[in-house]
Amino acid sequence: MSSRLTGDETALWKAAARVLDANWTGNATAASPGLYPHQWSWDSAFISMGLARHRRGRAEAELISLFRGQWADGMLPHIVFNTRLDRRAFFPGPELWRSDRQPDAPRGVHTSALTQPPLHALSALRLHECAADGESSRAFLARLYPMLTAQHHYLARCRDLDSSGLIAICHPWESGLDNSPAWDRPLGALPLPPSSYAPGLRPHNLPTGEDYDRYVRLVALMREAAYRPGYLRDAHPFAVEDPLVNAVYLASSHALAAIAEIIGADPVPHRERAQRVHEAVLDRLWDAETGCFRARDLRDDRLLPVITAGSFGPLLDPELPAPIVRNLVDLLLSARFAGAAGYPVPTCDIQAPAFDRAGYWRGPTWISTNWLVWYGALTHDLPVVADLLYGSTMRLVRQSGFREFFDPFDGTGRGSHDYAWSAALVLDLLGARRAPQAA
Repeated sequence: MSSRLTGDETALWKAAARVLDANWTGNATAASPGLYPHQWSWDSAFISMGLARHRRGRAEAELISLFRGQWADGMLPHIVFNTRLDRRAFFPGPELWRSDRQPDAPRGVHTSALTQPPLHALSALRLHECAADGESSRAFLARLYPMLTAQHHYLARCRDLDSSGLIAICHPWESGLDNSPAWDRPLGALPLPPSSYAPGLRPHNLPTGEDYDRYVRLVALMREAAYRPGYLRDAHPFAVEDPLVNAVYLASSHALAAIAEIIGADPVPHRERAQRVHEAVLDRLWDAETGCFRARDLRDDRLLPVITAGSFGPLLDPELPAPIVRNLVDLLLSARFAGAAGYPVPTCDIQAPAFDRAGYWRGPTWISTNWLVWYGALTHDLPVVADLLYGSTMRLVRQSGFREFFDPFDGTGRGSHDYAWSAALVLDLLGARRAPQAA
């Protein structure tokens, strides 16, 4: 496929649909067959929204395939491995996690033992909103609802480490923004392992060296403690309350309440949880001095210094106070983010020392974070911001194709080619604008 996409929106639609068709494995979508051949939780939540605009049956199958990896305690792992592939097709593979030795893990399915932002209820609701057959869609929601509820119960029970109402990530990979510079300080406090855990040959464009050793060390510590919630709460060295992760948790709690109403279940517990998260995000993660949200390191109870695209995550909260919304929009449009980037939103404050325009999650623009800010802008009736994100995202893929991420200044595509969530979210953006659907 040519990297430069020309023609009208129907041509763009067809190009995105071809990527999703090519990445389909039979029961799920590979994020990128050459580099990421398995099923990722965060990716599948985004991918299902694009598939809903293109091949509805596959959108439902995508989520069901992911949830077959759900553990008995409700934990939804961030990777469900394709066991038909060589075990060396991706590192870290099943041998690092050893999920088959955990009593709560599903039998016959190899998974990781981390989780990722719980976007899935919002994705499921979005599938319903664009369904042609309401009765069939309600039946799918009824099937998925117990799994989604178990996912949220796990998070409330096992990841609210300080009983604040917020959930904590226990590894940078759980953030969805992998090696964001937001995690540099808590990672830097982790002693290096006595020997290298990572293989000599690591995937191109992924974090390498000491950082990667620390990532794998954190997994090894969790595995040695059998992934017990008590260990995560009391002893694990990495525990961070992130504004983007918790904003997604809040938005999906609202979505779960809506799904409950659709299928005749009780929405009240989900609304109560969303309200508690709303209050805790404002109380614990809002920094009035800098006028933005920042992640909190639970091990030293301090806000982390680097401001990233995750700071805009709370725009997903429909009840975010108007003055805070204005502060976030001012920051977004400033020279620290969109104001100095030709292709917003850079994933790190451009003026921060840690900013790296080519570094994985350390500066480039990703279509996933663009989509989240776009959706948050719609939530608060901010058409100028929504149009900015829509237009810049379309320019990115027209110039460079459906790449994994992009240079925020010149739009150069980086990372994997034909990246599934990039194609899927373009379909969702086009569908939201009532573009012609050319399947």
